[in-house]
Amino acid sequence: MKLARPVLTVAALLGLWQGVIVVAGLPPFLLPGPLAVAEALWRYRADLAWATLRTGTEIITGFGLGAALGIAVALLTSSLPRVGAALRPVLLVSQTIPIFALAPILTLWLGYGMAPKIAVTVLITFFPVASAFLDGLGRTPAAWLDLAQVMGASRWRVMTRIRIPAALPALGTGLTIAAVYAPVGAVIGEWVGGSEGLGALMIHANGRMRIDLVFACLVVVTGLALAFHAAVARLVAARFARYG
Repeated sequence: MKLARPVLTVAALLGLWQGVIVVAGLPPFLLPGPLAVAEALWRYRADLAWATLRTGTEIITGFGLGAALGIAVALLTSSLPRVGAALRPVLLVSQTIPIFALAPILTLWLGYGMAPKIAVTVLITFFPVASAFLDGLGRTPAAWLDLAQVMGASRWRVMTRIRIPAALPALGTGLTIAAVYAPVGAVIGEWVGGSEGLGALMIHANGRMRIDLVFACLVVVTGLALAFHAAVARLVAARFARYG
């Protein structure tokens, strides 16, 4: 029953897709049909597989570095109020700059390899982690902190034994949100300046008017993003469930 509902939903969407093409009389170079996209998935399976491996590596690496940076910034901001007061405006300003504006600059600085794509992914993922974890650290129950103070616990013990465990559910939320953004960052980096990966393959296919291949890349990117989010969500649930 659980499997039947999503299968029926996908089938309905595919039917609607094909119906729009038939009713509107759209040519394949504007909107290819589901069968044409499926054919492109099979015909270019080798290119798609290599591009998926490249983009997946950028996603995992960028997500890991972004999560580590976000955790570090949240701990630093929460532990040192003066440093935190200086970092908060910087964090806010960093999120007002469009990633598309930064991606060409990062490509200019770091070249056309994986480094700028990973950097874009780091920039787009660290803020949700830092924001959620910092919020969790600031919401530690006051009664717990009062009890720790009465018992003479040091700031280090309060942080490691009380505040961090209490904030882990919030950190888990930040990680699952960042997992949604990580594929976006990698693909944006490949769009702006890249010769490999799913984003670059989409740009090349679009330039050759192979719209069926563009849609095939979109299907693979969507599947990769869903799989990555599901993996992170499952890992978070397994690691942080007892702290909820």
